[in-house]
Amino acid sequence: MKENKSCAFKTSIGGQALIEGILMRGPKKQSIVCRTADGLVEKVEELKVDKDKYPILGWPFIRGLFIFLSSMINGMSALMYSAELVPLEEQEEDKLDKWIKEHFSEDKATKLIIYVAVVLGIALSLFLFIFLPAFIVGLIKPLTANYVIRNLSEGAVRVIILLVYMKACTAMSDIKRLFSYHGAEHKTIFCYEHGKELTVENVREESRFHPRCGTSFLLVVVVVSILVNSVVRLDNSFARMGAHLLLLPVVVGISYEINRWCGRHDNWLSAVLSAPGKWLQHITTYEPDDGMIEVAIRAMELVIPEEKGSDAWGS
Repeated sequence: MKENKSCAFKTSIGGQALIEGILMRGPKKQSIVCRTADGLVEKVEELKVDKDKYPILGWPFIRGLFIFLSSMINGMSALMYSAELVPLEEQEEDKLDKWIKEHFSEDKATKLIIYVAVVLGIALSLFLFIFLPAFIVGLIKPLTANYVIRNLSEGAVRVIILLVYMKACTAMSDIKRLFSYHGAEHKTIFCYEHGKELTVENVREESRFHPRCGTSFLLVVVVVSILVNSVVRLDNSFARMGAHLLLLPVVVGISYEINRWCGRHDNWLSAVLSAPGKWLQHITTYEPDDGMIEVAIRAMELVIPEEKGSDAWGS
């Protein structure tokens, strides 16, 4: 697959793959489009801009954490919505979800399930990328000889865990389809940025490797954590885990600013910083079929602002 040339226009519109669908988030609207047995199902919502009410949420290095948490909550809500569109016989409701629905109203139950899912997702991430690396390296005495070696070793373990986790996900057919929708999302955004008409034929020609991808952000977080955590000078593994946890907001804030800067520039440095994330997308994106591209195009059309250029990246 060829790499796309740099775009004259870079949009702030971003997306997320769903179960047989795609979420697209523009400057003012968010759309969800899913393919069901009855055709395309569309849902459009007006976005509330919290940073207008609380300016601190738009400050550099602080906005990254807010955007990360907001994206997790909105993304999980969209995933649940897309799951509800799957025929009932294909759904498997776990015991926790059943208990919540039996003890709360429908609206409260939905919100609670989303928040529980987000908390569990964050807990799993903390275990995999903070606690587990520190624990594993702590068991290997030669790697704890000095702080530099220990920090680099923990970083290497994080990278390995991320790659193994992502690759393991592709063993499931449903995840492969999800990653194909991910590819359709990237291709459609590229097509829009290149100023082409949003057609299946035009979108199909674009690259599926986009520099402003969420999975690329995860890799940046892992790399930045190596640098930030280098300030930790503790021998006890549990104390190190606590220190790394406290530094996580700093890591996320710096990582977001790096991604933001790369998204606004086309030079050798931005290319170098974006390259590892694009490489990771060989695992997290697949070539979509025409039906998936149609879903992505429709989701994009629903959030493109009327004011041309008002969705410029970094604006």
